[in-house]
Amino acid sequence: MQKSTFKISKMDCPSEEQLIRMKLADQESISSMVFDIPNRQLTVFHTGYYNPIFQQLDALKFDTSLLDSVPVENYTKETYKHDSERKLLRQVLAINIFFFGLELTTGFISNSMGLVADSLDMLADSFVYGLALFAVGGTLILKKNIAKSAGYLQMILAVLGIIEVIRRFIGIETVPDYQTMILISILALIGNGLCLYLLQKSKSNDAHMRASMIFTSNDVIVNLGVIVAGSLVYLTNSNYPDLIVGLIVFFIVGKGVVTIFNLSK
Repeated sequence: MQKSTFKISKMDCPSEEQLIRMKLADQESISSMVFDIPNRQLTVFHTGYYNPIFQQLDALKFDTSLLDSVPVENYTKETYKHDSERKLLRQVLAINIFFFGLELTTGFISNSMGLVADSLDMLADSFVYGLALFAVGGTLILKKNIAKSAGYLQMILAVLGIIEVIRRFIGIETVPDYQTMILISILALIGNGLCLYLLQKSKSNDAHMRASMIFTSNDVIVNLGVIVAGSLVYLTNSNYPDLIVGLIVFFIVGKGVVTIFNLSK
């Protein structure tokens, strides 16, 4: 048995862990994987050479490098609990879908593109968790077909969002409701924190690791960005802060499309 440890610089939240798990699902040489998200490392126990695993990881464009690969003795494989994983994925999927609907609805009502963009970021995570749920005990072909469909839908939504932001930059639009922006983003921040807690509690009971996960998540940064934008809308009485944040988040969502398409290959 071989133990290979990889540094994955862009792995900073559980949704990326699920992408990696799905990407490596067809590697029959892998016996088990241990994720250390705060330190952005993945340890893989496998037979044979590490290069096929590295190539699959590198295809995700998460800035992967090999730290070491050494033989191990007295290896014992841990049992993988499909039922437990399905339950966990359903929970985080439900949370993300709920906040997608909440942010999308309140975003249009409050005229905030920041909230609309953040809702699509929630939808992107929903795609990832949904794909992971289908992948548990499912076929690789089904997983890839669903990933490809999700990627196209996400790409369309991101492009439409960017076009709408540009239109609002050019035209004269009503200043968004900053109070709604801030309140809903705080709720979404709590929702993301809950997802991170649920995904990590079964792997470690250390509070510092869960806290590290929460504060290194891209989703949390996006939520904070919308909160800051809402505050700037209040201070400037302008819709520009909201539009700028919305544009940035739409580009982040668009970047996620590339990852999903890489997963479907």
